[in-house]
Amino acid sequence: MTTRRTFIIHSAVGSASAAIGLLAANQAFAKVPAVSETETQAVALAYKIDGTKVDKAKHPKFVVGQNCKNCALYAAKPEDKMGACPLFAGKQVASTAWCSAWVKKAA
Repeated sequence: MTTRRTFIIHSAVGSASAAIGLLAANQAFAKVPAVSETETQAVALAYKIDGTKVDKAKHPKFVVGQNCKNCALYAAKPEDKMGACPLFAGKQVASTAWCSAWVKKAA
């Protein structure tokens, strides 16, 4: 039979475990390397860390203001400087970056 005291202890331990797990996940994500512009996949997608330096003559699809932060593929909070992108598995992309696979984020 579960007593009130046992329930409270288990709840506290469970909450602490969840918090520690989230903290560990955030720390692990912080150690994920950033994509380099010279990597094969980055070159193939014309990835630029600074989206303001995209050559519009080479990439006519580019429009000023497009960057990873407002791309549908970017998985991070708007205030994050780096985030995940399924096109660069295991690496982080800069929120200010751009690549030719940019897709407008749904409003």
